[in-house]
Parts: sequence; structure tokens; C-alpha cells
Amino acid sequence: MTNVAFITGATSGFGRATARRFASEGWALVLTGRRLERLEDLKAELEDRVPVHIAALDVRDASAVQAVVDELPAAFRCVTALVNNAGLALAPEPAPQAALADWHTMIDTNVTGLVNTTHAVLPLLIETGTGSSIINIGSVAGEWPYPGSHVYGATKAFVKQFSLNLRCDLLKTGVRVTDIAPGAAETEFTMVRTRGNQAASDAIYRNTTPLTAEDIADQIVYVATLPAHIAINRLEIMSQRQAWSPFAVDRDA
Repeated sequence: MTNVAFITGATSGFGRATARRFASEGWALVLTGRRLERLEDLKAELEDRVPVHIAALDVRDASAVQAVVDELPAAFRCVTALVNNAGLALAPEPAPQAALADWHTMIDTNVTGLVNTTHAVLPLLIETGTGSSIINIGSVAGEWPYPGSHVYGATKAFVKQFSLNLRCDLLKTGVRVTDIAPGAAETEFTMVRTRGNQAASDAIYRNTTPLTAEDIADQIVYVATLPAHIAINRLEIMSQRQAWSPFAVDRDA
């Protein structure tokens, strides 16, 4: 039986790198994302090596998510790993200046989208059983607060707690659940957050060594291919050149 990875947000960043990394291990792929043209390009790149099924999908739409799962061809229904990668950050400005619509978009994508996809794919994972995995892409922002994180960090705290709670509920099924929490990584993520401001994105990574999409993809595949009796609950990953800052203190002039 061929292992199957179901990846959301496969059109860029961690998702695209993870698709390529699973393909190098011979896994069949179900690739979803909002940009069909990018999915088609990725399929053309990988389908000579492994079976690939693509579906344009906005994970915020529960009915659309369920339809994609219900319509999976038989060869792609033995899902061994679900990689809940679809997500985004918006509104890097302080909370009083943030747009409410941006807050809603982050909640709808990072929380509701995660729940929609997990609920739809879970029966397939349980059917696969021992050794299958749910790998949720969280963030260090779900553990460590920082200015401008407001709703984004809160959504990633949800990812962390949802992952741990799922782990409890799925104990007897053999399905593992992992929250992978990256630190600063140079991908399109920051371009989205800065609304295409290349200079602002570049400034974040200037004169340092951030993580890459491939770094995180390596860890996702590592977790998914561990022996079935090993479960990693949470994996927080940072560049060696990133650490924590002291507490901020508001002082009188």
C-alpha cells in the first residue's frame, strides 16, 4: 500500500516544500490550495515520480473541504499523513490599528480551516490506523507573545491546544498528532503579512540566517515516517540565530 500525504496550502512555502520532500520518499500526494495554476505546475513537476491528485480549495469553506475528501479517487483514500499547513498572518501593526477584517481572516483560515480539514480527513486516517499522523503547522507565536502577534498568535495557540486535545481523543486509534511550531522562516508568509512589501519582508531577515521552507519540510517528513510507536507531541523549531528578548517594561519619562 502506498503512503498518501494530504497537504493543505501546497501552493507555496512549507506546503510546496513538503510535497516535494514526500515525493522524494515515494509517497502519493493529495495537494490542495487556492491557486489552481500553482497546483497544476507542482503536479506536472512531481507526477512522473509519484501519483498526484490536486484540488483547488479554500479551507474556510467546510462544504468544499468535505466535497474534496468525498471525491478522492480510491488510490488516494488511504491517507497516512494529513499536513494542516494552510494558514496566514496579517496585520503586523499593533492591535489598535489592526483591521477587524484581518482578524476574522486569520481566525477563519488558521482555526476554522484547520478544524474543517481535520474533521473531514479524520475518518480516512482512522481507517489507515496505526502509524498515521496529523501534523499541524503552528508557530512559536502560539507559545511566546510578541508585539503585533495579537490574533495571529492566538490562532496558533489554538493549533497547539487542539493538537494536544486531539492526541488524547485519538489514543486508541493509532493516529498520532503533532504540532510543529516554526520560528522565523523566510517564505512567502511574510510577503502576505506585509501585503507584498518586499522591503519590509527583507528587513526581517537581513543579516541573519532564518529557517527555510525545506528545513520545516524535512521535519514534517521525519515526524510522519517515525516508527509507529513513536509520537512527537510538539516540535518547536527556531534558527540558531533566533532567541527570546527580555520582558518589555513601560517606564515614566
